[in-house]
Amino acid sequence: MNTEESVHILPDGLEVYTKTWKTSEPPVAVVAFIHGFSDHCNAYNDLFPTLASAGIEVRSFDQRGWGRSVKSTSDRGDTGPTSQVLSDIHSFLQSLPSRPDVPLFLMGHSMGGGQVLNYIFHPESPYNGDNSNRPKFAGVLLYSPLVAIDPSSRPSKLLIAAGRLVAKLIPHKQRFSPLDPDLLSRNKETVKECVADELCHDTATFGGLAGMLDRGIWLEKMFTAGNGGWVKTELPIWFAHGDADLITNYSATKTLADGLTKKGGDVKFCTYEGAYHKLHAELPETTEKFFADVKAFILGKVPKTEEVVVQDEAEGVQDEGGIATTAHEDAETEGKAKL
Repeated sequence: MNTEESVHILPDGLEVYTKTWKTSEPPVAVVAFIHGFSDHCNAYNDLFPTLASAGIEVRSFDQRGWGRSVKSTSDRGDTGPTSQVLSDIHSFLQSLPSRPDVPLFLMGHSMGGGQVLNYIFHPESPYNGDNSNRPKFAGVLLYSPLVAIDPSSRPSKLLIAAGRLVAKLIPHKQRFSPLDPDLLSRNKETVKECVADELCHDTATFGGLAGMLDRGIWLEKMFTAGNGGWVKTELPIWFAHGDADLITNYSATKTLADGLTKKGGDVKFCTYEGAYHKLHAELPETTEKFFADVKAFILGKVPKTEEVVVQDEAEGVQDEGGIATTAHEDAETEGKAKL
């Protein structure tokens, strides 16, 4: 496995940092990965090398305002409105090499997971514009996605209202908005790494924060929008969430996944019992199971791949400690999101 760094020039001329985790042989699949809040593509520990070792190439970029795409402190967290965020993602996806014989998957974590959901389902997303020029995905993967902030981490209504007012008047004004590092993972080494990572700057603009909250609100209310309020898809979608995540809300993700299933979607939901926010850097037994589940979903969609072998790998550690529940359960038997 080797890596390749480069830059991608967005339509407005901004250069963003990109990185590719290459496979030793021609890839059997490609994953385009969208990172989370105050994060960057080099902070995903062993996830990308593990996928590359399984023949899955990973391509990612540091989004506008984050990671190595920040040129000065004034750029930190300045993501722009949702239209800008989705345009940036679309531009990056369109820059990927065309490989008709290699399935392409779209994957997002945390804030990036919420962005991917908006990219796929929102009628004003560039993905749902010119269908002749849209990326062709074999599937979508989302873990710990920002559908709703967990109540324990959610700002007060007064703070949100004040923030929205500031966002309208001076959207580029920055605010230090740190996540509680102890809620990121049960793995103490992961927490130490996150605190020490200078690229995880925890700074957002009021406009960026408002857009992030609005994307989550839209997802929570998506099914009440009526015909034309959201765009249905036949893409297989894989959800993963730790049920002890106190940053993004597990129940909100589960409710959205259940809603998509009831609407006829091809949906799989994985629960990781006791797990926190960063499934890719959790306790070893959880992360091992998470990696196996990701590979199983991707390779199970790849022609001529022995799906049963991969699935056996995923299920081999399932019953050791009750880490995950992969069967899609009826929404009536689990807690629903507090909307």
